[in-house]
Amino acid sequence: MTEIQRPGALYQQVAAAIREAILSGEFEPGAPLPSEAQLIQRYGVSRPTVRNAVAALRAEGLIEVRHGKGSFVRSDGQPAVTIERRISRARDGKFVLPNGAVWDEAEEPTPYRARATQANGQLLGIAAEEELFVCDRLLIDPASTTRAMHRTITPLAVAADIPALGETPPGPPPATAYELMTQAGHKLWWSETVRARMPLPDERTTLRLPDATPILHVARITHGTDDRPLMLEELRVGADRAELAYRITADKEPARRARA
Repeated sequence: MTEIQRPGALYQQVAAAIREAILSGEFEPGAPLPSEAQLIQRYGVSRPTVRNAVAALRAEGLIEVRHGKGSFVRSDGQPAVTIERRISRARDGKFVLPNGAVWDEAEEPTPYRARATQANGQLLGIAAEEELFVCDRLLIDPASTTRAMHRTITPLAVAADIPALGETPPGPPPATAYELMTQAGHKLWWSETVRARMPLPDERTTLRLPDATPILHVARITHGTDDRPLMLEELRVGADRAELAYRITADKEPARRARA
């Protein structure tokens, strides 16, 4: 039995002892945590104390619960999938996304109309409440079973200028949208931001995330003629399952103006 002699609530003391066992490697990443009965015997505490301690460690992200299997020490291994974010263009002029062939659609895409929020309106350079054409896709990597939520958001004003964007049900995938924009005369470029945040309840459920797991939220804007934002793409994926990879090239430094 491990004697608990620390200040603070008893469950916090037990949580600290289990945490030390995890960080020291006694409880290895990916291994099941000892059962409640074993932890009760090891630390000489009650069942509610052990449950509160385990709940605290789940909130910290050190432990994950696998339904029907029990509690496990969270793995610290490499991400299950690497998502390449570069965009290529084939000789025939079509756009190619490196991961395009990797992801399967877990269900039928869901197209719908919505109104711009302050957040996505600012990214798209439009006022809040302007009409949008949105298409949601739930993607899955068959090799790792990693799930991702993908959304394309196109202002209706853009779809009016490029009718094919609205005529390709149920909303064209990104590579097809890029091709349609190019055919309409746009020379495209892209900007992208990545942030980590805790998931909303529906995101946690849809992505099947373990406890205390953040998501990577990627926002890519397709810009056209005169740098006009044409489309916003949002990709959401569990930060424990995926990493993003980028190809970076050096830009030419702008020429300095000569002083008069």
